[in-house]
Amino acid sequence: MEESFFIDVAYLGKDLEFEGWLIVSGYLHKIEMDIAGTKVLFEPDEERNYRALVSLDDVERARLDIGLLQAIASRLESLLKVS
Repeated sequence: MEESFFIDVAYLGKDLEFEGWLIVSGYLHKIEMDIAGTKVLFEPDEERNYRALVSLDDVERARLDIGLLQAIASRLESLLKVS
């Protein structure tokens, strides 16, 4: 089984922690995270900024906060972006 890791995210005055898994495919990678029971993939774009890949149905069903997804993507960027 793949090993997981945890990242901390400060959002709306709260310190939150999310479990993630690194998925590597050739030269590309994605990070899968469990957010409110929904699996969300984060991947870097052409400028190496992270974006969340999740369907609108999952956002509505799980009541995912778009701001939280943006905060997680920003945190991933700050941890993984190499100048």
